[in-house]
Amino acid sequence: MTIIVFGSINIDLAAKTPRLPQPGETIIGSNFFTAGGGKGANQAVAAARLGTSTHIIGRVGNDKFAEELLTNLQSYGLNTDNVLIDQNTHSGVAIIAVDETGQNNIIVIPGANNNVGEADIERLKKLLTAATSLLLQLEIPLEVVQKAAKIAHQAGVRVILDPAPARADLPIELYPLIDIMTPNEVEASQLVGFRVNDTETAIVAAKQLQQRGVKNVIVKLGDRGAVAVTADETFFVPAFAVEAIDTVAAGDAFNGGLASALDAGLSLSEAVRWGAAAGALCTTKVGAQGAMCDRATFDNFLHNLT
Repeated sequence: MTIIVFGSINIDLAAKTPRLPQPGETIIGSNFFTAGGGKGANQAVAAARLGTSTHIIGRVGNDKFAEELLTNLQSYGLNTDNVLIDQNTHSGVAIIAVDETGQNNIIVIPGANNNVGEADIERLKKLLTAATSLLLQLEIPLEVVQKAAKIAHQAGVRVILDPAPARADLPIELYPLIDIMTPNEVEASQLVGFRVNDTETAIVAAKQLQQRGVKNVIVKLGDRGAVAVTADETFFVPAFAVEAIDTVAAGDAFNGGLASALDAGLSLSEAVRWGAAAGALCTTKVGAQGAMCDRATFDNFLHNLT
């Protein structure tokens, strides 16, 4: 069986800065690098690095970044047969600033990701028969996300949606198609219309999302852990204590770890723990895909905690 990630593929242009600039301010950075990114690609790499068979479906552009992006994904063991090179536009780009505490801000120019559509849905249909989970995000057109969720739901494949970038206008028809939704505090706040900033408000938000049709909701609370609400239980998984230097892809690592655990047949509570561990380890390195941990490192980390 396999995990399918249907989503964005970007090239990250990242700068390290002493602090994040204020509007209109110019500051001097200390480092610059390029790397593969995009929430879809990041989550796919996170799962593949943990040893899970993973396919990615998406698009890159007709530019010099395309070959670099595909080669990079393949180097992590990902199947990229269903990544289309779009001749009509450039690859997706993310411009990232990371400060000395590991906090970041990001500007995304979607490029080829905006053209993901029916042809990509057709490729998805052919892979669903061997899939355990479909991972979705919101860096491709929303109507395509909904179509992908619908056909996966109809095929009996678990649908995991990371509602990022944050937006409040998800169609009501999408919610019942989602088996697991994984917003962070900002995304949960956008979805429910009130501030989510602790376990109590996270639980209230999760239950409201369940009322719209989502089966299970996991609210990621950063370095405070994660809250999960299912039809039968509510539980909290604390964060793992690590020395964080870059949080840019922690949420994507979480989803990759979560899906990998479920693919291995583990319970949801253990899967949330896997997600928290993968997310924590990701913050100990700079960047996105290059910061995803391998299975040996992951297993050793969990083993040393027991």
